[in-house]
Amino acid sequence: MKVLHVHAHFDDFEFVAAGTFERWRRQLGADFAGKIVVCTDGRSGHHFRSREETARVRLAEQAASAELGGYAFELLRKPNGQPFEEACRVLTTDLLAALWKSIREFEPDYLICPPLPTDPQAGVHPDHITVAEAVRRVAYMINVPHAFLTEYPVADESQSRWVKTPVILHAYDGYMAGANTADLVVDVEEAFDLIAAESWCHQSQINEWLPWVARHHIEPTADFAAWKQKLRARFDRQARELGLPAGRASEAFAVTAWGIVPTMAQLRRDFPGWVEDAARDERLRAKLARWGAE
Repeated sequence: MKVLHVHAHFDDFEFVAAGTFERWRRQLGADFAGKIVVCTDGRSGHHFRSREETARVRLAEQAASAELGGYAFELLRKPNGQPFEEACRVLTTDLLAALWKSIREFEPDYLICPPLPTDPQAGVHPDHITVAEAVRRVAYMINVPHAFLTEYPVADESQSRWVKTPVILHAYDGYMAGANTADLVVDVEEAFDLIAAESWCHQSQINEWLPWVARHHIEPTADFAAWKQKLRARFDRQARELGLPAGRASEAFAVTAWGIVPTMAQLRRDFPGWVEDAARDERLRAKLARWGAE
């Protein structure tokens, strides 16, 4: 089982999929390979650190979280080797090419990325939308070996490697409040302490930048125990939005037709901690059937 999480910023992963990664790791052991790709250098997301210092600090924080979580981490880079700047509000060919190369090299079974809003009243983060749209546009080209030969030339164009296309899922996005959907829900309560520890690595975010932004119900937190209380409240707010019971940490995902359309049996087999809900499960089963799932 190989799972790739693609998101815009350092710390985006910890709030939406870290628990599911941990459940996979505990269930599958060495048979699970998790990797996250961060698509921006994070340098603009601070108010008193310089951009260069912010980029350096946030990179180190993500590396610390990856060590705790046992997953691989890649900072996405342009074909010229430079990272993508934060606030990548415009979709570029370089971004498409870099994602195409990263996905092909890892060859995941599942790819998780941000959602694209359909409700014009939904709040959005421009970087999240850019990354989501990039994944959507590159999805068909994952197994097109000559798609970006200008950016990544090869010596022999007659020799190509077949690459499978993954199932592509949307994670929950706190910036898109009111427009999130859940096709499947994973109970991650058993991984809550690790989620807290991984997110606690991002001190420049949770104790500096997010309180400054004042959009996420987060104030500076004195210690780890207090942070766990705030994280618990965050999970409960997400549960209310999605119509889920409060009191247990859960992560929600929506299935797309951007990649391979999975079967219901495949999803239930592959996702540990599946939260049963007859109505939700039936809606998902019907959607997959409309999309041609066998």
